Amino acid sequence: MSLKKIHENQPDSFEFTNANLEIAKGIMKKYPNNRKKSAVMPLLYLAQRQNENWIPLSAMKYIAKYLEMAYIKVYEVATFYSMYNLAPVGKYFVQVCTTSPCLIRGADKIVKICKEKISKDESELSGNKLCSWTEVECLGACVNAPMMQINNDYYEDLDEKNTIEIINSLLEDKPVKPGSFRNRTNTAPEKNKTIINGEKNA
Repeated sequence: MSLKKIHENQPDSFEFTNANLEIAKGIMKKYPNNRKKSAVMPLLYLAQRQNENWIPLSAMKYIAKYLEMAYIKVYEVATFYSMYNLAPVGKYFVQVCTTSPCLIRGADKIVKICKEKISKDESELSGNKLCSWTEVECLGACVNAPMMQINNDYYEDLDEKNTIEIINSLLEDKPVKPGSFRNRTNTAPEKNKTIINGEKNA
């Protein structure tokens, strides 16, 4: 049984825009004709992107009809995977990693800032409806902890000061550039320090 909360206010209908319908056709070409149901996950994600970051029930029914599969099968996929939002999360969805590496390096302080600046509770829209936040498990950037994912972007090597800057930029609808806030490339050592043959090189 899904623990996801289905939004109370549902739109009556949904259909892909002309642009997204062309994208959907491109997605379908990646699958054999007898395996088109396998496209359900990318089509759900496409619907989520179109519908301001969440998937209404009407979109699931639309996709079920589009793929000629049972609606309940689409519903099962949408409710199982954490990447799909079944209620409004705002234009900017802040996911704070609170797994051990991030927690050790101050993720609890990031959560506190989210509570103070976005909303008191998880999955609750900010006052201006632009964003919401939630705690998540490992996002795979442990070297750059603490970090958070905002929509499709990673914000890494955070502290209280730059977290406040990031959240403020979201609330003003002017998001700052994602990436490492210690100016490292990907997961490279800080300040580009490496060790080769036992010798440190700058």
